[in-house]
Amino acid sequence: MMKMKFGDKLKSKNFIAQKNELLCKAIAHNIVVLIHEMHELGIKPDFTF
Repeated sequence: MMKMKFGDKLKSKNFIAQKNELLCKAIAHNIVVLIHEMHELGIKPDFTF
């Protein structure tokens, strides 16, 4: 699923930069899944305190 949404190649050349890029893609994927589930379950976010 991540490869389909965000591509299967990393643009960075340095190993540490590749690792950081992969971690950012994983975070972005998790955010997409979270938003999808919120819509599917009808959960409305409330950011007021």
